[in-house]
Amino acid sequence: MLQLGHFHLRFYAVFILLGIAVATVLTMRRWRAGGGPADLVLDVALWGVAAGLVGARLYHVATSWDEVPKVWWGPFAVWEGGLAVWGGVLFGVLAGAWVVRRRGASVGRFADAAAPGVLLAAGIGRIGCYFNQELFGKPTDLPWALAVDPAFRPAGYEGYATFHPTFLYELLWNVALVVVLVWAGRRFRLRPGGLAALAVAAYSFGRIWEELLRIDPSLRFFGLRLNFYVATVLFLASAAFFLRWQRERRSEVPPRALVDRGVPGL
Repeated sequence: MLQLGHFHLRFYAVFILLGIAVATVLTMRRWRAGGGPADLVLDVALWGVAAGLVGARLYHVATSWDEVPKVWWGPFAVWEGGLAVWGGVLFGVLAGAWVVRRRGASVGRFADAAAPGVLLAAGIGRIGCYFNQELFGKPTDLPWALAVDPAFRPAGYEGYATFHPTFLYELLWNVALVVVLVWAGRRFRLRPGGLAALAVAAYSFGRIWEELLRIDPSLRFFGLRLNFYVATVLFLASAAFFLRWQRERRSEVPPRALVDRGVPGL
């Protein structure tokens, strides 16, 4: 925690704010490169971040209430950690899509421009988990294992000192996805919204593996964490949408002969 006089700023908040700033700058550059107005990105960031924080906290409280401080203000204590990516992305996307539609811009194109930045922001925000000693995985003695104080070890794991830093795995996965998405966006002609769908599918695939490692309190069904099922459903749905969406685009490509003849509208 940073202390400036009487002002206290937790590292968790620092990295969330840093992630938001990086995502906004990256999205603005990508959106402007496609001919879009920069001020739209700022409007989306304002409404999307506000809605995203609300959604992230609501999802965490609903699915991991064991981690919520047992006081009346516990559900609001975001400074203690506990912001779920799924809820944040859902509420943030809905708010952002509303703003984009009101401005008459393409939601699909804007989502493609924002996808790498959102992934990068989520990864940067995870760095705060290191300082909060949360969102780690099963015990391990690997060289990069995270040392966790006894007070933060889940029930049944009190005898272990080092654990998988799953937040670090997610950060590295997200950074790799950002590189791949930027490359794919330049290399292939995808229908608007296709890059965003690919981002959801790839991120969800990584979360499936991550959820099998995590041991922090969560709702479970048939021995598996709720977020495992959420990630699985999102991976399958977004991958199916991406493949179908791009297949439809290929079916719309006109025959070569018609293109050579300069048929209007083709």
